[in-house]
Amino acid sequence: MMLMTGTSNINLLEDIKAIAFDFDGVFTDNRVYVMQSGEEAVACDRSDGYGIAMLRKAGIPMVIISAETNCVVAVRAAKLKLEVLQGVDDKLSVLQKWADKHGLAMDQLAFIGNDLNDVDCLKKVGLGIVVADAYSAAVEASDIKLTRNGGRGAVREFAELILASKSTG
Repeated sequence: MMLMTGTSNINLLEDIKAIAFDFDGVFTDNRVYVMQSGEEAVACDRSDGYGIAMLRKAGIPMVIISAETNCVVAVRAAKLKLEVLQGVDDKLSVLQKWADKHGLAMDQLAFIGNDLNDVDCLKKVGLGIVVADAYSAAVEASDIKLTRNGGRGAVREFAELILASKSTG
């Protein structure tokens, strides 16, 4: 179901109390559609939305941290009822502040990313996760590489993994 980039990383799932997500390349396939009007659109996977709903029902705090400032991100986050922090250059410091606000240690967090600007977060959290089509620097910094691509059910795949670990742990 998942590819391991380290040993015994599956056990790390049990200790995760909250999840932070990058947006582009995780909730999307990393493509953007630009309309003649200048508006942008992205494609998201509905199964990822259901995965988020399952995680929310389980009481797991979640946040999207995005380098982009784009209404597309805000609209999708609102639909999923997710907190979103946009226009973030230093994702790690923002993630640390978010964790502190929620009384969480960094080793209690999972971070799901796909690219260079996610590497610091992937290295500092308790469980660094990348989508199947993540860039090599992100893969090298991660603990677990999912089998699904960004925007193609990767969020749902991780939701099922984390929830399965909670029911057996």
